[in-house]
Order: sequence, then C-alpha cells, then structure tokens
Amino acid sequence: MAGRNKDVDAVHEYEEIIEHHHVLTARETANIIDRLIKNIGAVLCWGAVILVLVIMLQVVLRYGFHHGLVVLEELQWHLYAIGVMFGLSYAQVTESHVRVDLILNRLPERKQRWIEVLGILFLLLPFCWVVLSNSLDFVADSWRVNERSDAPLGLCCRWVIKAVIPVSFTLLILASISRLTHNIDQLFRTNITAVTAPIAVFGAIASYTWLLWPNFGEIATRIYVQILQPLWALMFSVGAS
Repeated sequence: MAGRNKDVDAVHEYEEIIEHHHVLTARETANIIDRLIKNIGAVLCWGAVILVLVIMLQVVLRYGFHHGLVVLEELQWHLYAIGVMFGLSYAQVTESHVRVDLILNRLPERKQRWIEVLGILFLLLPFCWVVLSNSLDFVADSWRVNERSDAPLGLCCRWVIKAVIPVSFTLLILASISRLTHNIDQLFRTNITAVTAPIAVFGAIASYTWLLWPNFGEIATRIYVQILQPLWALMFSVGAS
C-alpha cells in the first residue's frame, strides 16, 4: 500500500469501486441512461427514510395507543415495493446486483463481458419484456375499475402502485441496454453508447406518450382529484393546526 494517498475519502473510493466509474466513463461515451437512473434512485431512496418513519409511527400507535391504522400498514408495503422495484435498475447501472462472483471473478475480463452481453440479450431483456407487456393490462384493469384497498379505511388508487411495475421494468430495460452497450464498447473498442443511449431514452418516452396520450386528460384529472387534492388538504390542515 506504499504511496497510497491517505487523504482519499474512503466512502467516495468505495462508491467509485461499486459503481465501476472507471468503466462507465471510458472513451468519454455519453452516460445518459446511467445518470438518469442514478438521479431517480437518489430521489426515491428517501422513500426508505419515509418507510422507517411510517413503521415507527405504526408501532407507537399500535403498542402505545392500541390503535393501529390500516392506511399506514398498506403504505409500508407500497413504499417497500417502490424501493425494491426501482432499485433493480439502479443496481444494474451500478453493477451492485448479486452475481455468482465465485465463478465469474475467476474468468478473464473479456469472458466476463461476453457472459454479461449474452445474459442481457437472451435472458434479462426477454424476461423484462414479458413482465412489461403483461403488466400493462394488469394496470389498465386496475385503472378501469378505479381499484382501491379491500379495507374500508385502506388506501385508494391501487392502480398507482401497480403502475410501478411497467415503469420500473422500463427503467430496467434502459439500464440493461446501457450495460449492454458499455460492454460492447469495451469488447470491440467502439463508441456506440453515445448513439444508443439517447435513442433508448427518447424511444421509451415516445412509447409512453403514444400509449397514454388518448387518456392524458383523464389521467391528469384522476391524479389531481384522488392524490394531489387530498394531499394538499391534509398539508393545509396540519399547517393550520
């Protein structure tokens, strides 16, 4: 360890290692997808803090006042689902997902990249497409009947949490495309990420725009009436008290 800079921030160095920053920025390629997903993850990670607070509040109400709330119980698994589902794409772009490292680390780097390329093409992307294509009808049915919790005092808008499935798997597909192109860049010494990343991002945006545009007004109205309006009323009531 001679000559090592002792002033290096250990946390920053660890983040550099697990995110393979030296690989992702090689050849100065565009990392649009990586930055997009990392920024989304940086925002949604605060859901873990909210989840802990909700759990603590529910524990206090249940065991301290013998009066738990169904809303808090359902909110817990909603927040947990958001963290898990959106964490898939974040783990993919940072290469922090679980691997069989005992085998993979014994192989040369080139073979590791080929395994990842083939795995993404023939296993991960087909699986993501199957889940994504089937989840759209799943969300549409929930939207059509305006599904809510079976509990009288439970949460409404069950379609919101179900919509996390296609959105999160869209991000996972984008993350997989990002990893695929980064590996191809390294294998063939090309620079295709600068082309594929913008195409993938704008293609996903265009697909959802085309899919949702006919019902955009209804979607915006329902989000405002069922989610934003009650939330604002709650915030104003708390502030007034």
